[in-house]
Amino acid sequence: MSIMRADKIRSHLRKQPFRPVRIYVSDGSSYDVRHPELMLVTRTEVVIALDPGDDAIPERSVYCDPVHVTRIEPLDRNKRKGVSK
Repeated sequence: MSIMRADKIRSHLRKQPFRPVRIYVSDGSSYDVRHPELMLVTRTEVVIALDPGDDAIPERSVYCDPVHVTRIEPLDRNKRKGVSK
């Protein structure tokens, strides 16, 4: 299992233009981040806001240590002509 450093995780949020990503963590969970404001990265914690409603206010959030983030993938990586998920 590989781990990601906080600065590497944060670099995904700062890419311009931002591309929505899926964050995978060591317990097997994954979380979609569709807007950079829905995730906060510190040296010791990653906070991901979940289920933003119509008013764009998240219903809940999850917290994890950056060392538990195992990979980050673009959400649209399988959106090629003729490929569906």
